[in-house]
Amino acid sequence: MILVSLLLLILHLLSSSCDEYFINDRNNLTKSDVDLIEFPLNIEYMEAEFFLWGSLGYGLDKFAPQLVDGGPKPIGVRIAKLSPLIRDVIAQFGFQEVGHVRAIKSTVRGFPRPLLNLSRESFATVMNDAFGHPLQPSFDPYANDINYLLASYVIPYVGLTGYVGANPKLHSPTAKRLIAGLLGVESGQDAVLRTLLYERGRENVEPYGITVTEFTNRISELRNKLGRQGIKDEGLRVKPKLGAEGSIRGNIIAGGKYSLSYDRTPEEILRIVYGSGHESKPGGFYPNGAKGRIAKSYL
Repeated sequence: MILVSLLLLILHLLSSSCDEYFINDRNNLTKSDVDLIEFPLNIEYMEAEFFLWGSLGYGLDKFAPQLVDGGPKPIGVRIAKLSPLIRDVIAQFGFQEVGHVRAIKSTVRGFPRPLLNLSRESFATVMNDAFGHPLQPSFDPYANDINYLLASYVIPYVGLTGYVGANPKLHSPTAKRLIAGLLGVESGQDAVLRTLLYERGRENVEPYGITVTEFTNRISELRNKLGRQGIKDEGLRVKPKLGAEGSIRGNIIAGGKYSLSYDRTPEEILRIVYGSGHESKPGGFYPNGAKGRIAKSYL
């Protein structure tokens, strides 16, 4: 009986020819799980650098150099002119992102930090694209609280939708638990950012004379356009039919018809963070492209 059971097990394993069923011995992960866990490391690196530098004036190279694996230093990132409250919030985010990088790299091998362009020019390009014309003067994400919060609005939500999209594709409990944990904190960060901006929604972003709410709406519209998969992004105020239960304009947390988080695929995310609308055309925050098997498969 034992021999028969063993033979049946061997035949079952041999019959599973798809790559996703070849197991990563380190954490009992399928190859597809490894790919889906590694991919968001690109976003976590970006968030860690942006939040640490913005609040403290230094990044992973000083705080946790072992995590960068010799990857190139970010372009143009710097400390921001923030009030004590906002600096404290962003510093918390930065340290949380370090934890996320550690969690991913303790679960899968990962890869060195990719080249990141977090310069004023990079964020200015996003804002220009969002409004369809160059803003004058150029948008500076590091100039003050409002600008930095708007620049931060650009980043965590993209990763959040990626985790929602990855979740149903995962096989192992280890992968599901990790992605759920990452999603929980990323969602919290996005909610905090949206709340801080919602409170200031009617204020003008100087010197443009454009409200904070309009900035968020334009950024979300741009991400929908680049992602090319319909509405998966919403600003702080929407038409009532798009609000919760089709009944309200206030949109402090974005969600679909049933107020569930939107999902995005890795391809959609690459189209957005590259700023090109195409997963095979690097640029934007990733001048040389993102890393990992999924991202590299499009280069």
